[in-house]
Amino acid sequence: MTLMWTKSLVMIIIMILLLDSNSAGVRTLLPPPASVSVESVDMRHILRWRPLQVSCNTSSALYSVQFQGEFELTVLNDSWVDAAECQLIPRSHCDLTLDLGSDSDYSVRVRAKCGSQLSTWAVLSPPFNRKNSVLTVPDMKVSAVGDTLQVSFDKVPPSAVIRVTVWRSGNELKADVYSIAAEQAGLNIADLQEGVKYCVRARLILENQLQSNSTDTHCDVIPGSGPAWRTVTTVTVTIVLMSVLLSAIFSVVVHCDFCQTYFQKDPHPLSLPSVWDLQTATVCHEPEVCDLIDAMINSEQQTLKSDEDEEDEDVFVSHVDKQGVKLPSSVDVVDSYCSQLRESTAAKQSILYFYV
Repeated sequence: MTLMWTKSLVMIIIMILLLDSNSAGVRTLLPPPASVSVESVDMRHILRWRPLQVSCNTSSALYSVQFQGEFELTVLNDSWVDAAECQLIPRSHCDLTLDLGSDSDYSVRVRAKCGSQLSTWAVLSPPFNRKNSVLTVPDMKVSAVGDTLQVSFDKVPPSAVIRVTVWRSGNELKADVYSIAAEQAGLNIADLQEGVKYCVRARLILENQLQSNSTDTHCDVIPGSGPAWRTVTTVTVTIVLMSVLLSAIFSVVVHCDFCQTYFQKDPHPLSLPSVWDLQTATVCHEPEVCDLIDAMINSEQQTLKSDEDEEDEDVFVSHVDKQGVKLPSSVDVVDSYCSQLRESTAAKQSILYFYV
């Protein structure tokens, strides 16, 4: 009887062990993720794997990622660190750019979970080093503004340096090289020669001397005012046109009667001899009066000629003013008037002024 109880107890223990082993087998039935790889372009590191081909009864499969670098291996006693942004995620990729931050080799692993079931770890092989990141050719734009070339870039990695090479077309051996930070993402090259073609080429460089391929060469001509002969011609034509315009204005002023009247100075008054006093005027209506006047003038002229103190100068005939201009005498004025009056006795309201 005791033997039978002993055999039964052993059978129960064996069954319990078998059940435990079967339950453990259920927890590890999930296959590990396949095709684990890292895609690294322009220093952005993306871990990728193939999703599980089996379906979960409760929900979709979730994935978790861990990494181990030189620091974790030597300082943290060979420990693995969870990727903070890649724990129990439903997608089949994970961004490890911030986690893989040194130039050491990194071991990376990923596993799947479906409900209470877990897969084994799928390890990346070989380990990843960011030195193997692929740098793409930068997107460069070049434009000429005045005497300056403006060079700009898009989608540049944060830790990269842009090396820009500039030279005059046909003289690449004497090129100038500029280095700018990725944050700047632009370069202005000033004081370039007008009318000359300049060429630009650029590439990305990392601190570890990893380089991208060069961009295509972009050439542009610095705009200017044109050849020197155009400037000389423009100045010459301007001078000729101004000369013609001034000549036309001068000609109009000279031949304009109104302009001559406007700009003409008032004539100086005639100077009169001091021996004559201007007295009242006499109105002549008949030719006989003119004969009387002629007799009076002849008598006065003879009296003046006999005066020894007077100079030999006919004051009735002519007078000279201070500017040396010869003035008509009173005799001439009277003779002219009387001649006209004798020719036409019908003249009316004619006035004669003479000196007594």
